Amino acid sequence: MVSVFTRSITDNLASLVKQIDKAVAANKLKQLKAFVVVLSDDPDVDEPKLKALAKKHGIKNVPLTVFDGIAGPPSYKIKKGAETTVLMWRRGRVQANRGFEKGKLDKGALKTVATDTTGLIK
Repeated sequence: MVSVFTRSITDNLASLVKQIDKAVAANKLKQLKAFVVVLSDDPDVDEPKLKALAKKHGIKNVPLTVFDGIAGPPSYKIKKGAETTVLMWRRGRVQANRGFEKGKLDKGALKTVATDTTGLIK
């Protein structure tokens, strides 16, 4: 399971979501799943942006949703200083917890997440 929690909708987030969407599609038999949650103080503003991202990039395998509150669900322990947090777990155990500060979700970060995802499905 790959879960992404983000506090902003950016082009780099779109790249990450596309990457994960492709991985989920390619690994259906291995039952790779994922979801993306935008943590928002104004869900009415962010929900249409998220829908537009899904439509523009053809996201079909990863559910996208909005959570009311930038802190996120307490049980997930989302990093406070992170703009985007990627959590991965397998069989109920966390395999990776990556927090990216504003502007740090770059090509290097996308490569790191791709490597983590590959390790998750082996």
